[in-house]
Amino acid sequence: MKDISKYQGIIPAFYACYDDEGNISPERVQELTRHLVKKGVKGVYVGGSSGECIYQSVAERKIVLENVMAAAEGKLTVIAHVACNNTRDSVELARHAESVGVDAIASIPPIYFHLPVYAIADYWNAMSKAAPNTDFVIYNIPQLAGVELSMPLFQEMLKNPNVIAVKNSSMPVQDIETFKIEGTRNGRPFVVFNGPDEQLVSGLVMGADGGIGGTYGVMPELILKIYDLVQKGDVKTAKEVQYDVFQIIMALCGTKGNMYATIKEVLRRRENLNIGGVREPLYNLVDEDMPQVEKCVEMIDAAMKKWIG
Repeated sequence: MKDISKYQGIIPAFYACYDDEGNISPERVQELTRHLVKKGVKGVYVGGSSGECIYQSVAERKIVLENVMAAAEGKLTVIAHVACNNTRDSVELARHAESVGVDAIASIPPIYFHLPVYAIADYWNAMSKAAPNTDFVIYNIPQLAGVELSMPLFQEMLKNPNVIAVKNSSMPVQDIETFKIEGTRNGRPFVVFNGPDEQLVSGLVMGADGGIGGTYGVMPELILKIYDLVQKGDVKTAKEVQYDVFQIIMALCGTKGNMYATIKEVLRRRENLNIGGVREPLYNLVDEDMPQVEKCVEMIDAAMKKWIG
């Protein structure tokens, strides 16, 4: 029986790390990895939305993952998102991910063309076959991928014994409950990750084993606090922390630049961690954004003082 304990906890989505010319920076990838190890998170989710994967080449994504693994030194659970918009490249990334020793690979469904269930299943199973000794995580994010994880598709994928989890980023909390019940049917160990950062408490209460989130990396202490409070049964206080986190998330989305550009500037100011900007067509910060960035810094500092001490 599979051990799912390594997936139970807080797993920040790893940010793309660029040098000053906008190229992947191995040094900055390693620096961010070591930073997250020190924060005490359970693991990292590499190469997803927060990692700007759709704007990077296969070769670049390999470089990122190799440097995460080098810096993590076995101290983090590493889930590598390997989806590309074609099966061949996805299979190549899956094979590479297993070769460097990740704990799991993950994938969204193919985007743009609306494919039938059997075609999506073949796409995912081809990746899993290329990494036969590695767990597989389904990434359900219908608002961006344009395809939802339907029950027939989910049931088809559960025939694959390597399918260990769903990273659920759809907004209805009911989906977490649904996937948890179906995934654990007949005693099978199965993990559901809460995806929407704004509803971590709700997801955990309804059965999520942990969370994977794009804003976790800029305030991991607060996210870890929420998780710890829920595990202790103090949902009331967890909700209060969640409300403050929600306000911070809304502030991070309040710049002309992309949210991840804001997050990276906040990290630079709060943690002295420079991981570059974002890759176009994502929009970088402009001068008029800087007061809002400073507001985000102040909000995180205040929440840290309030809840962490």
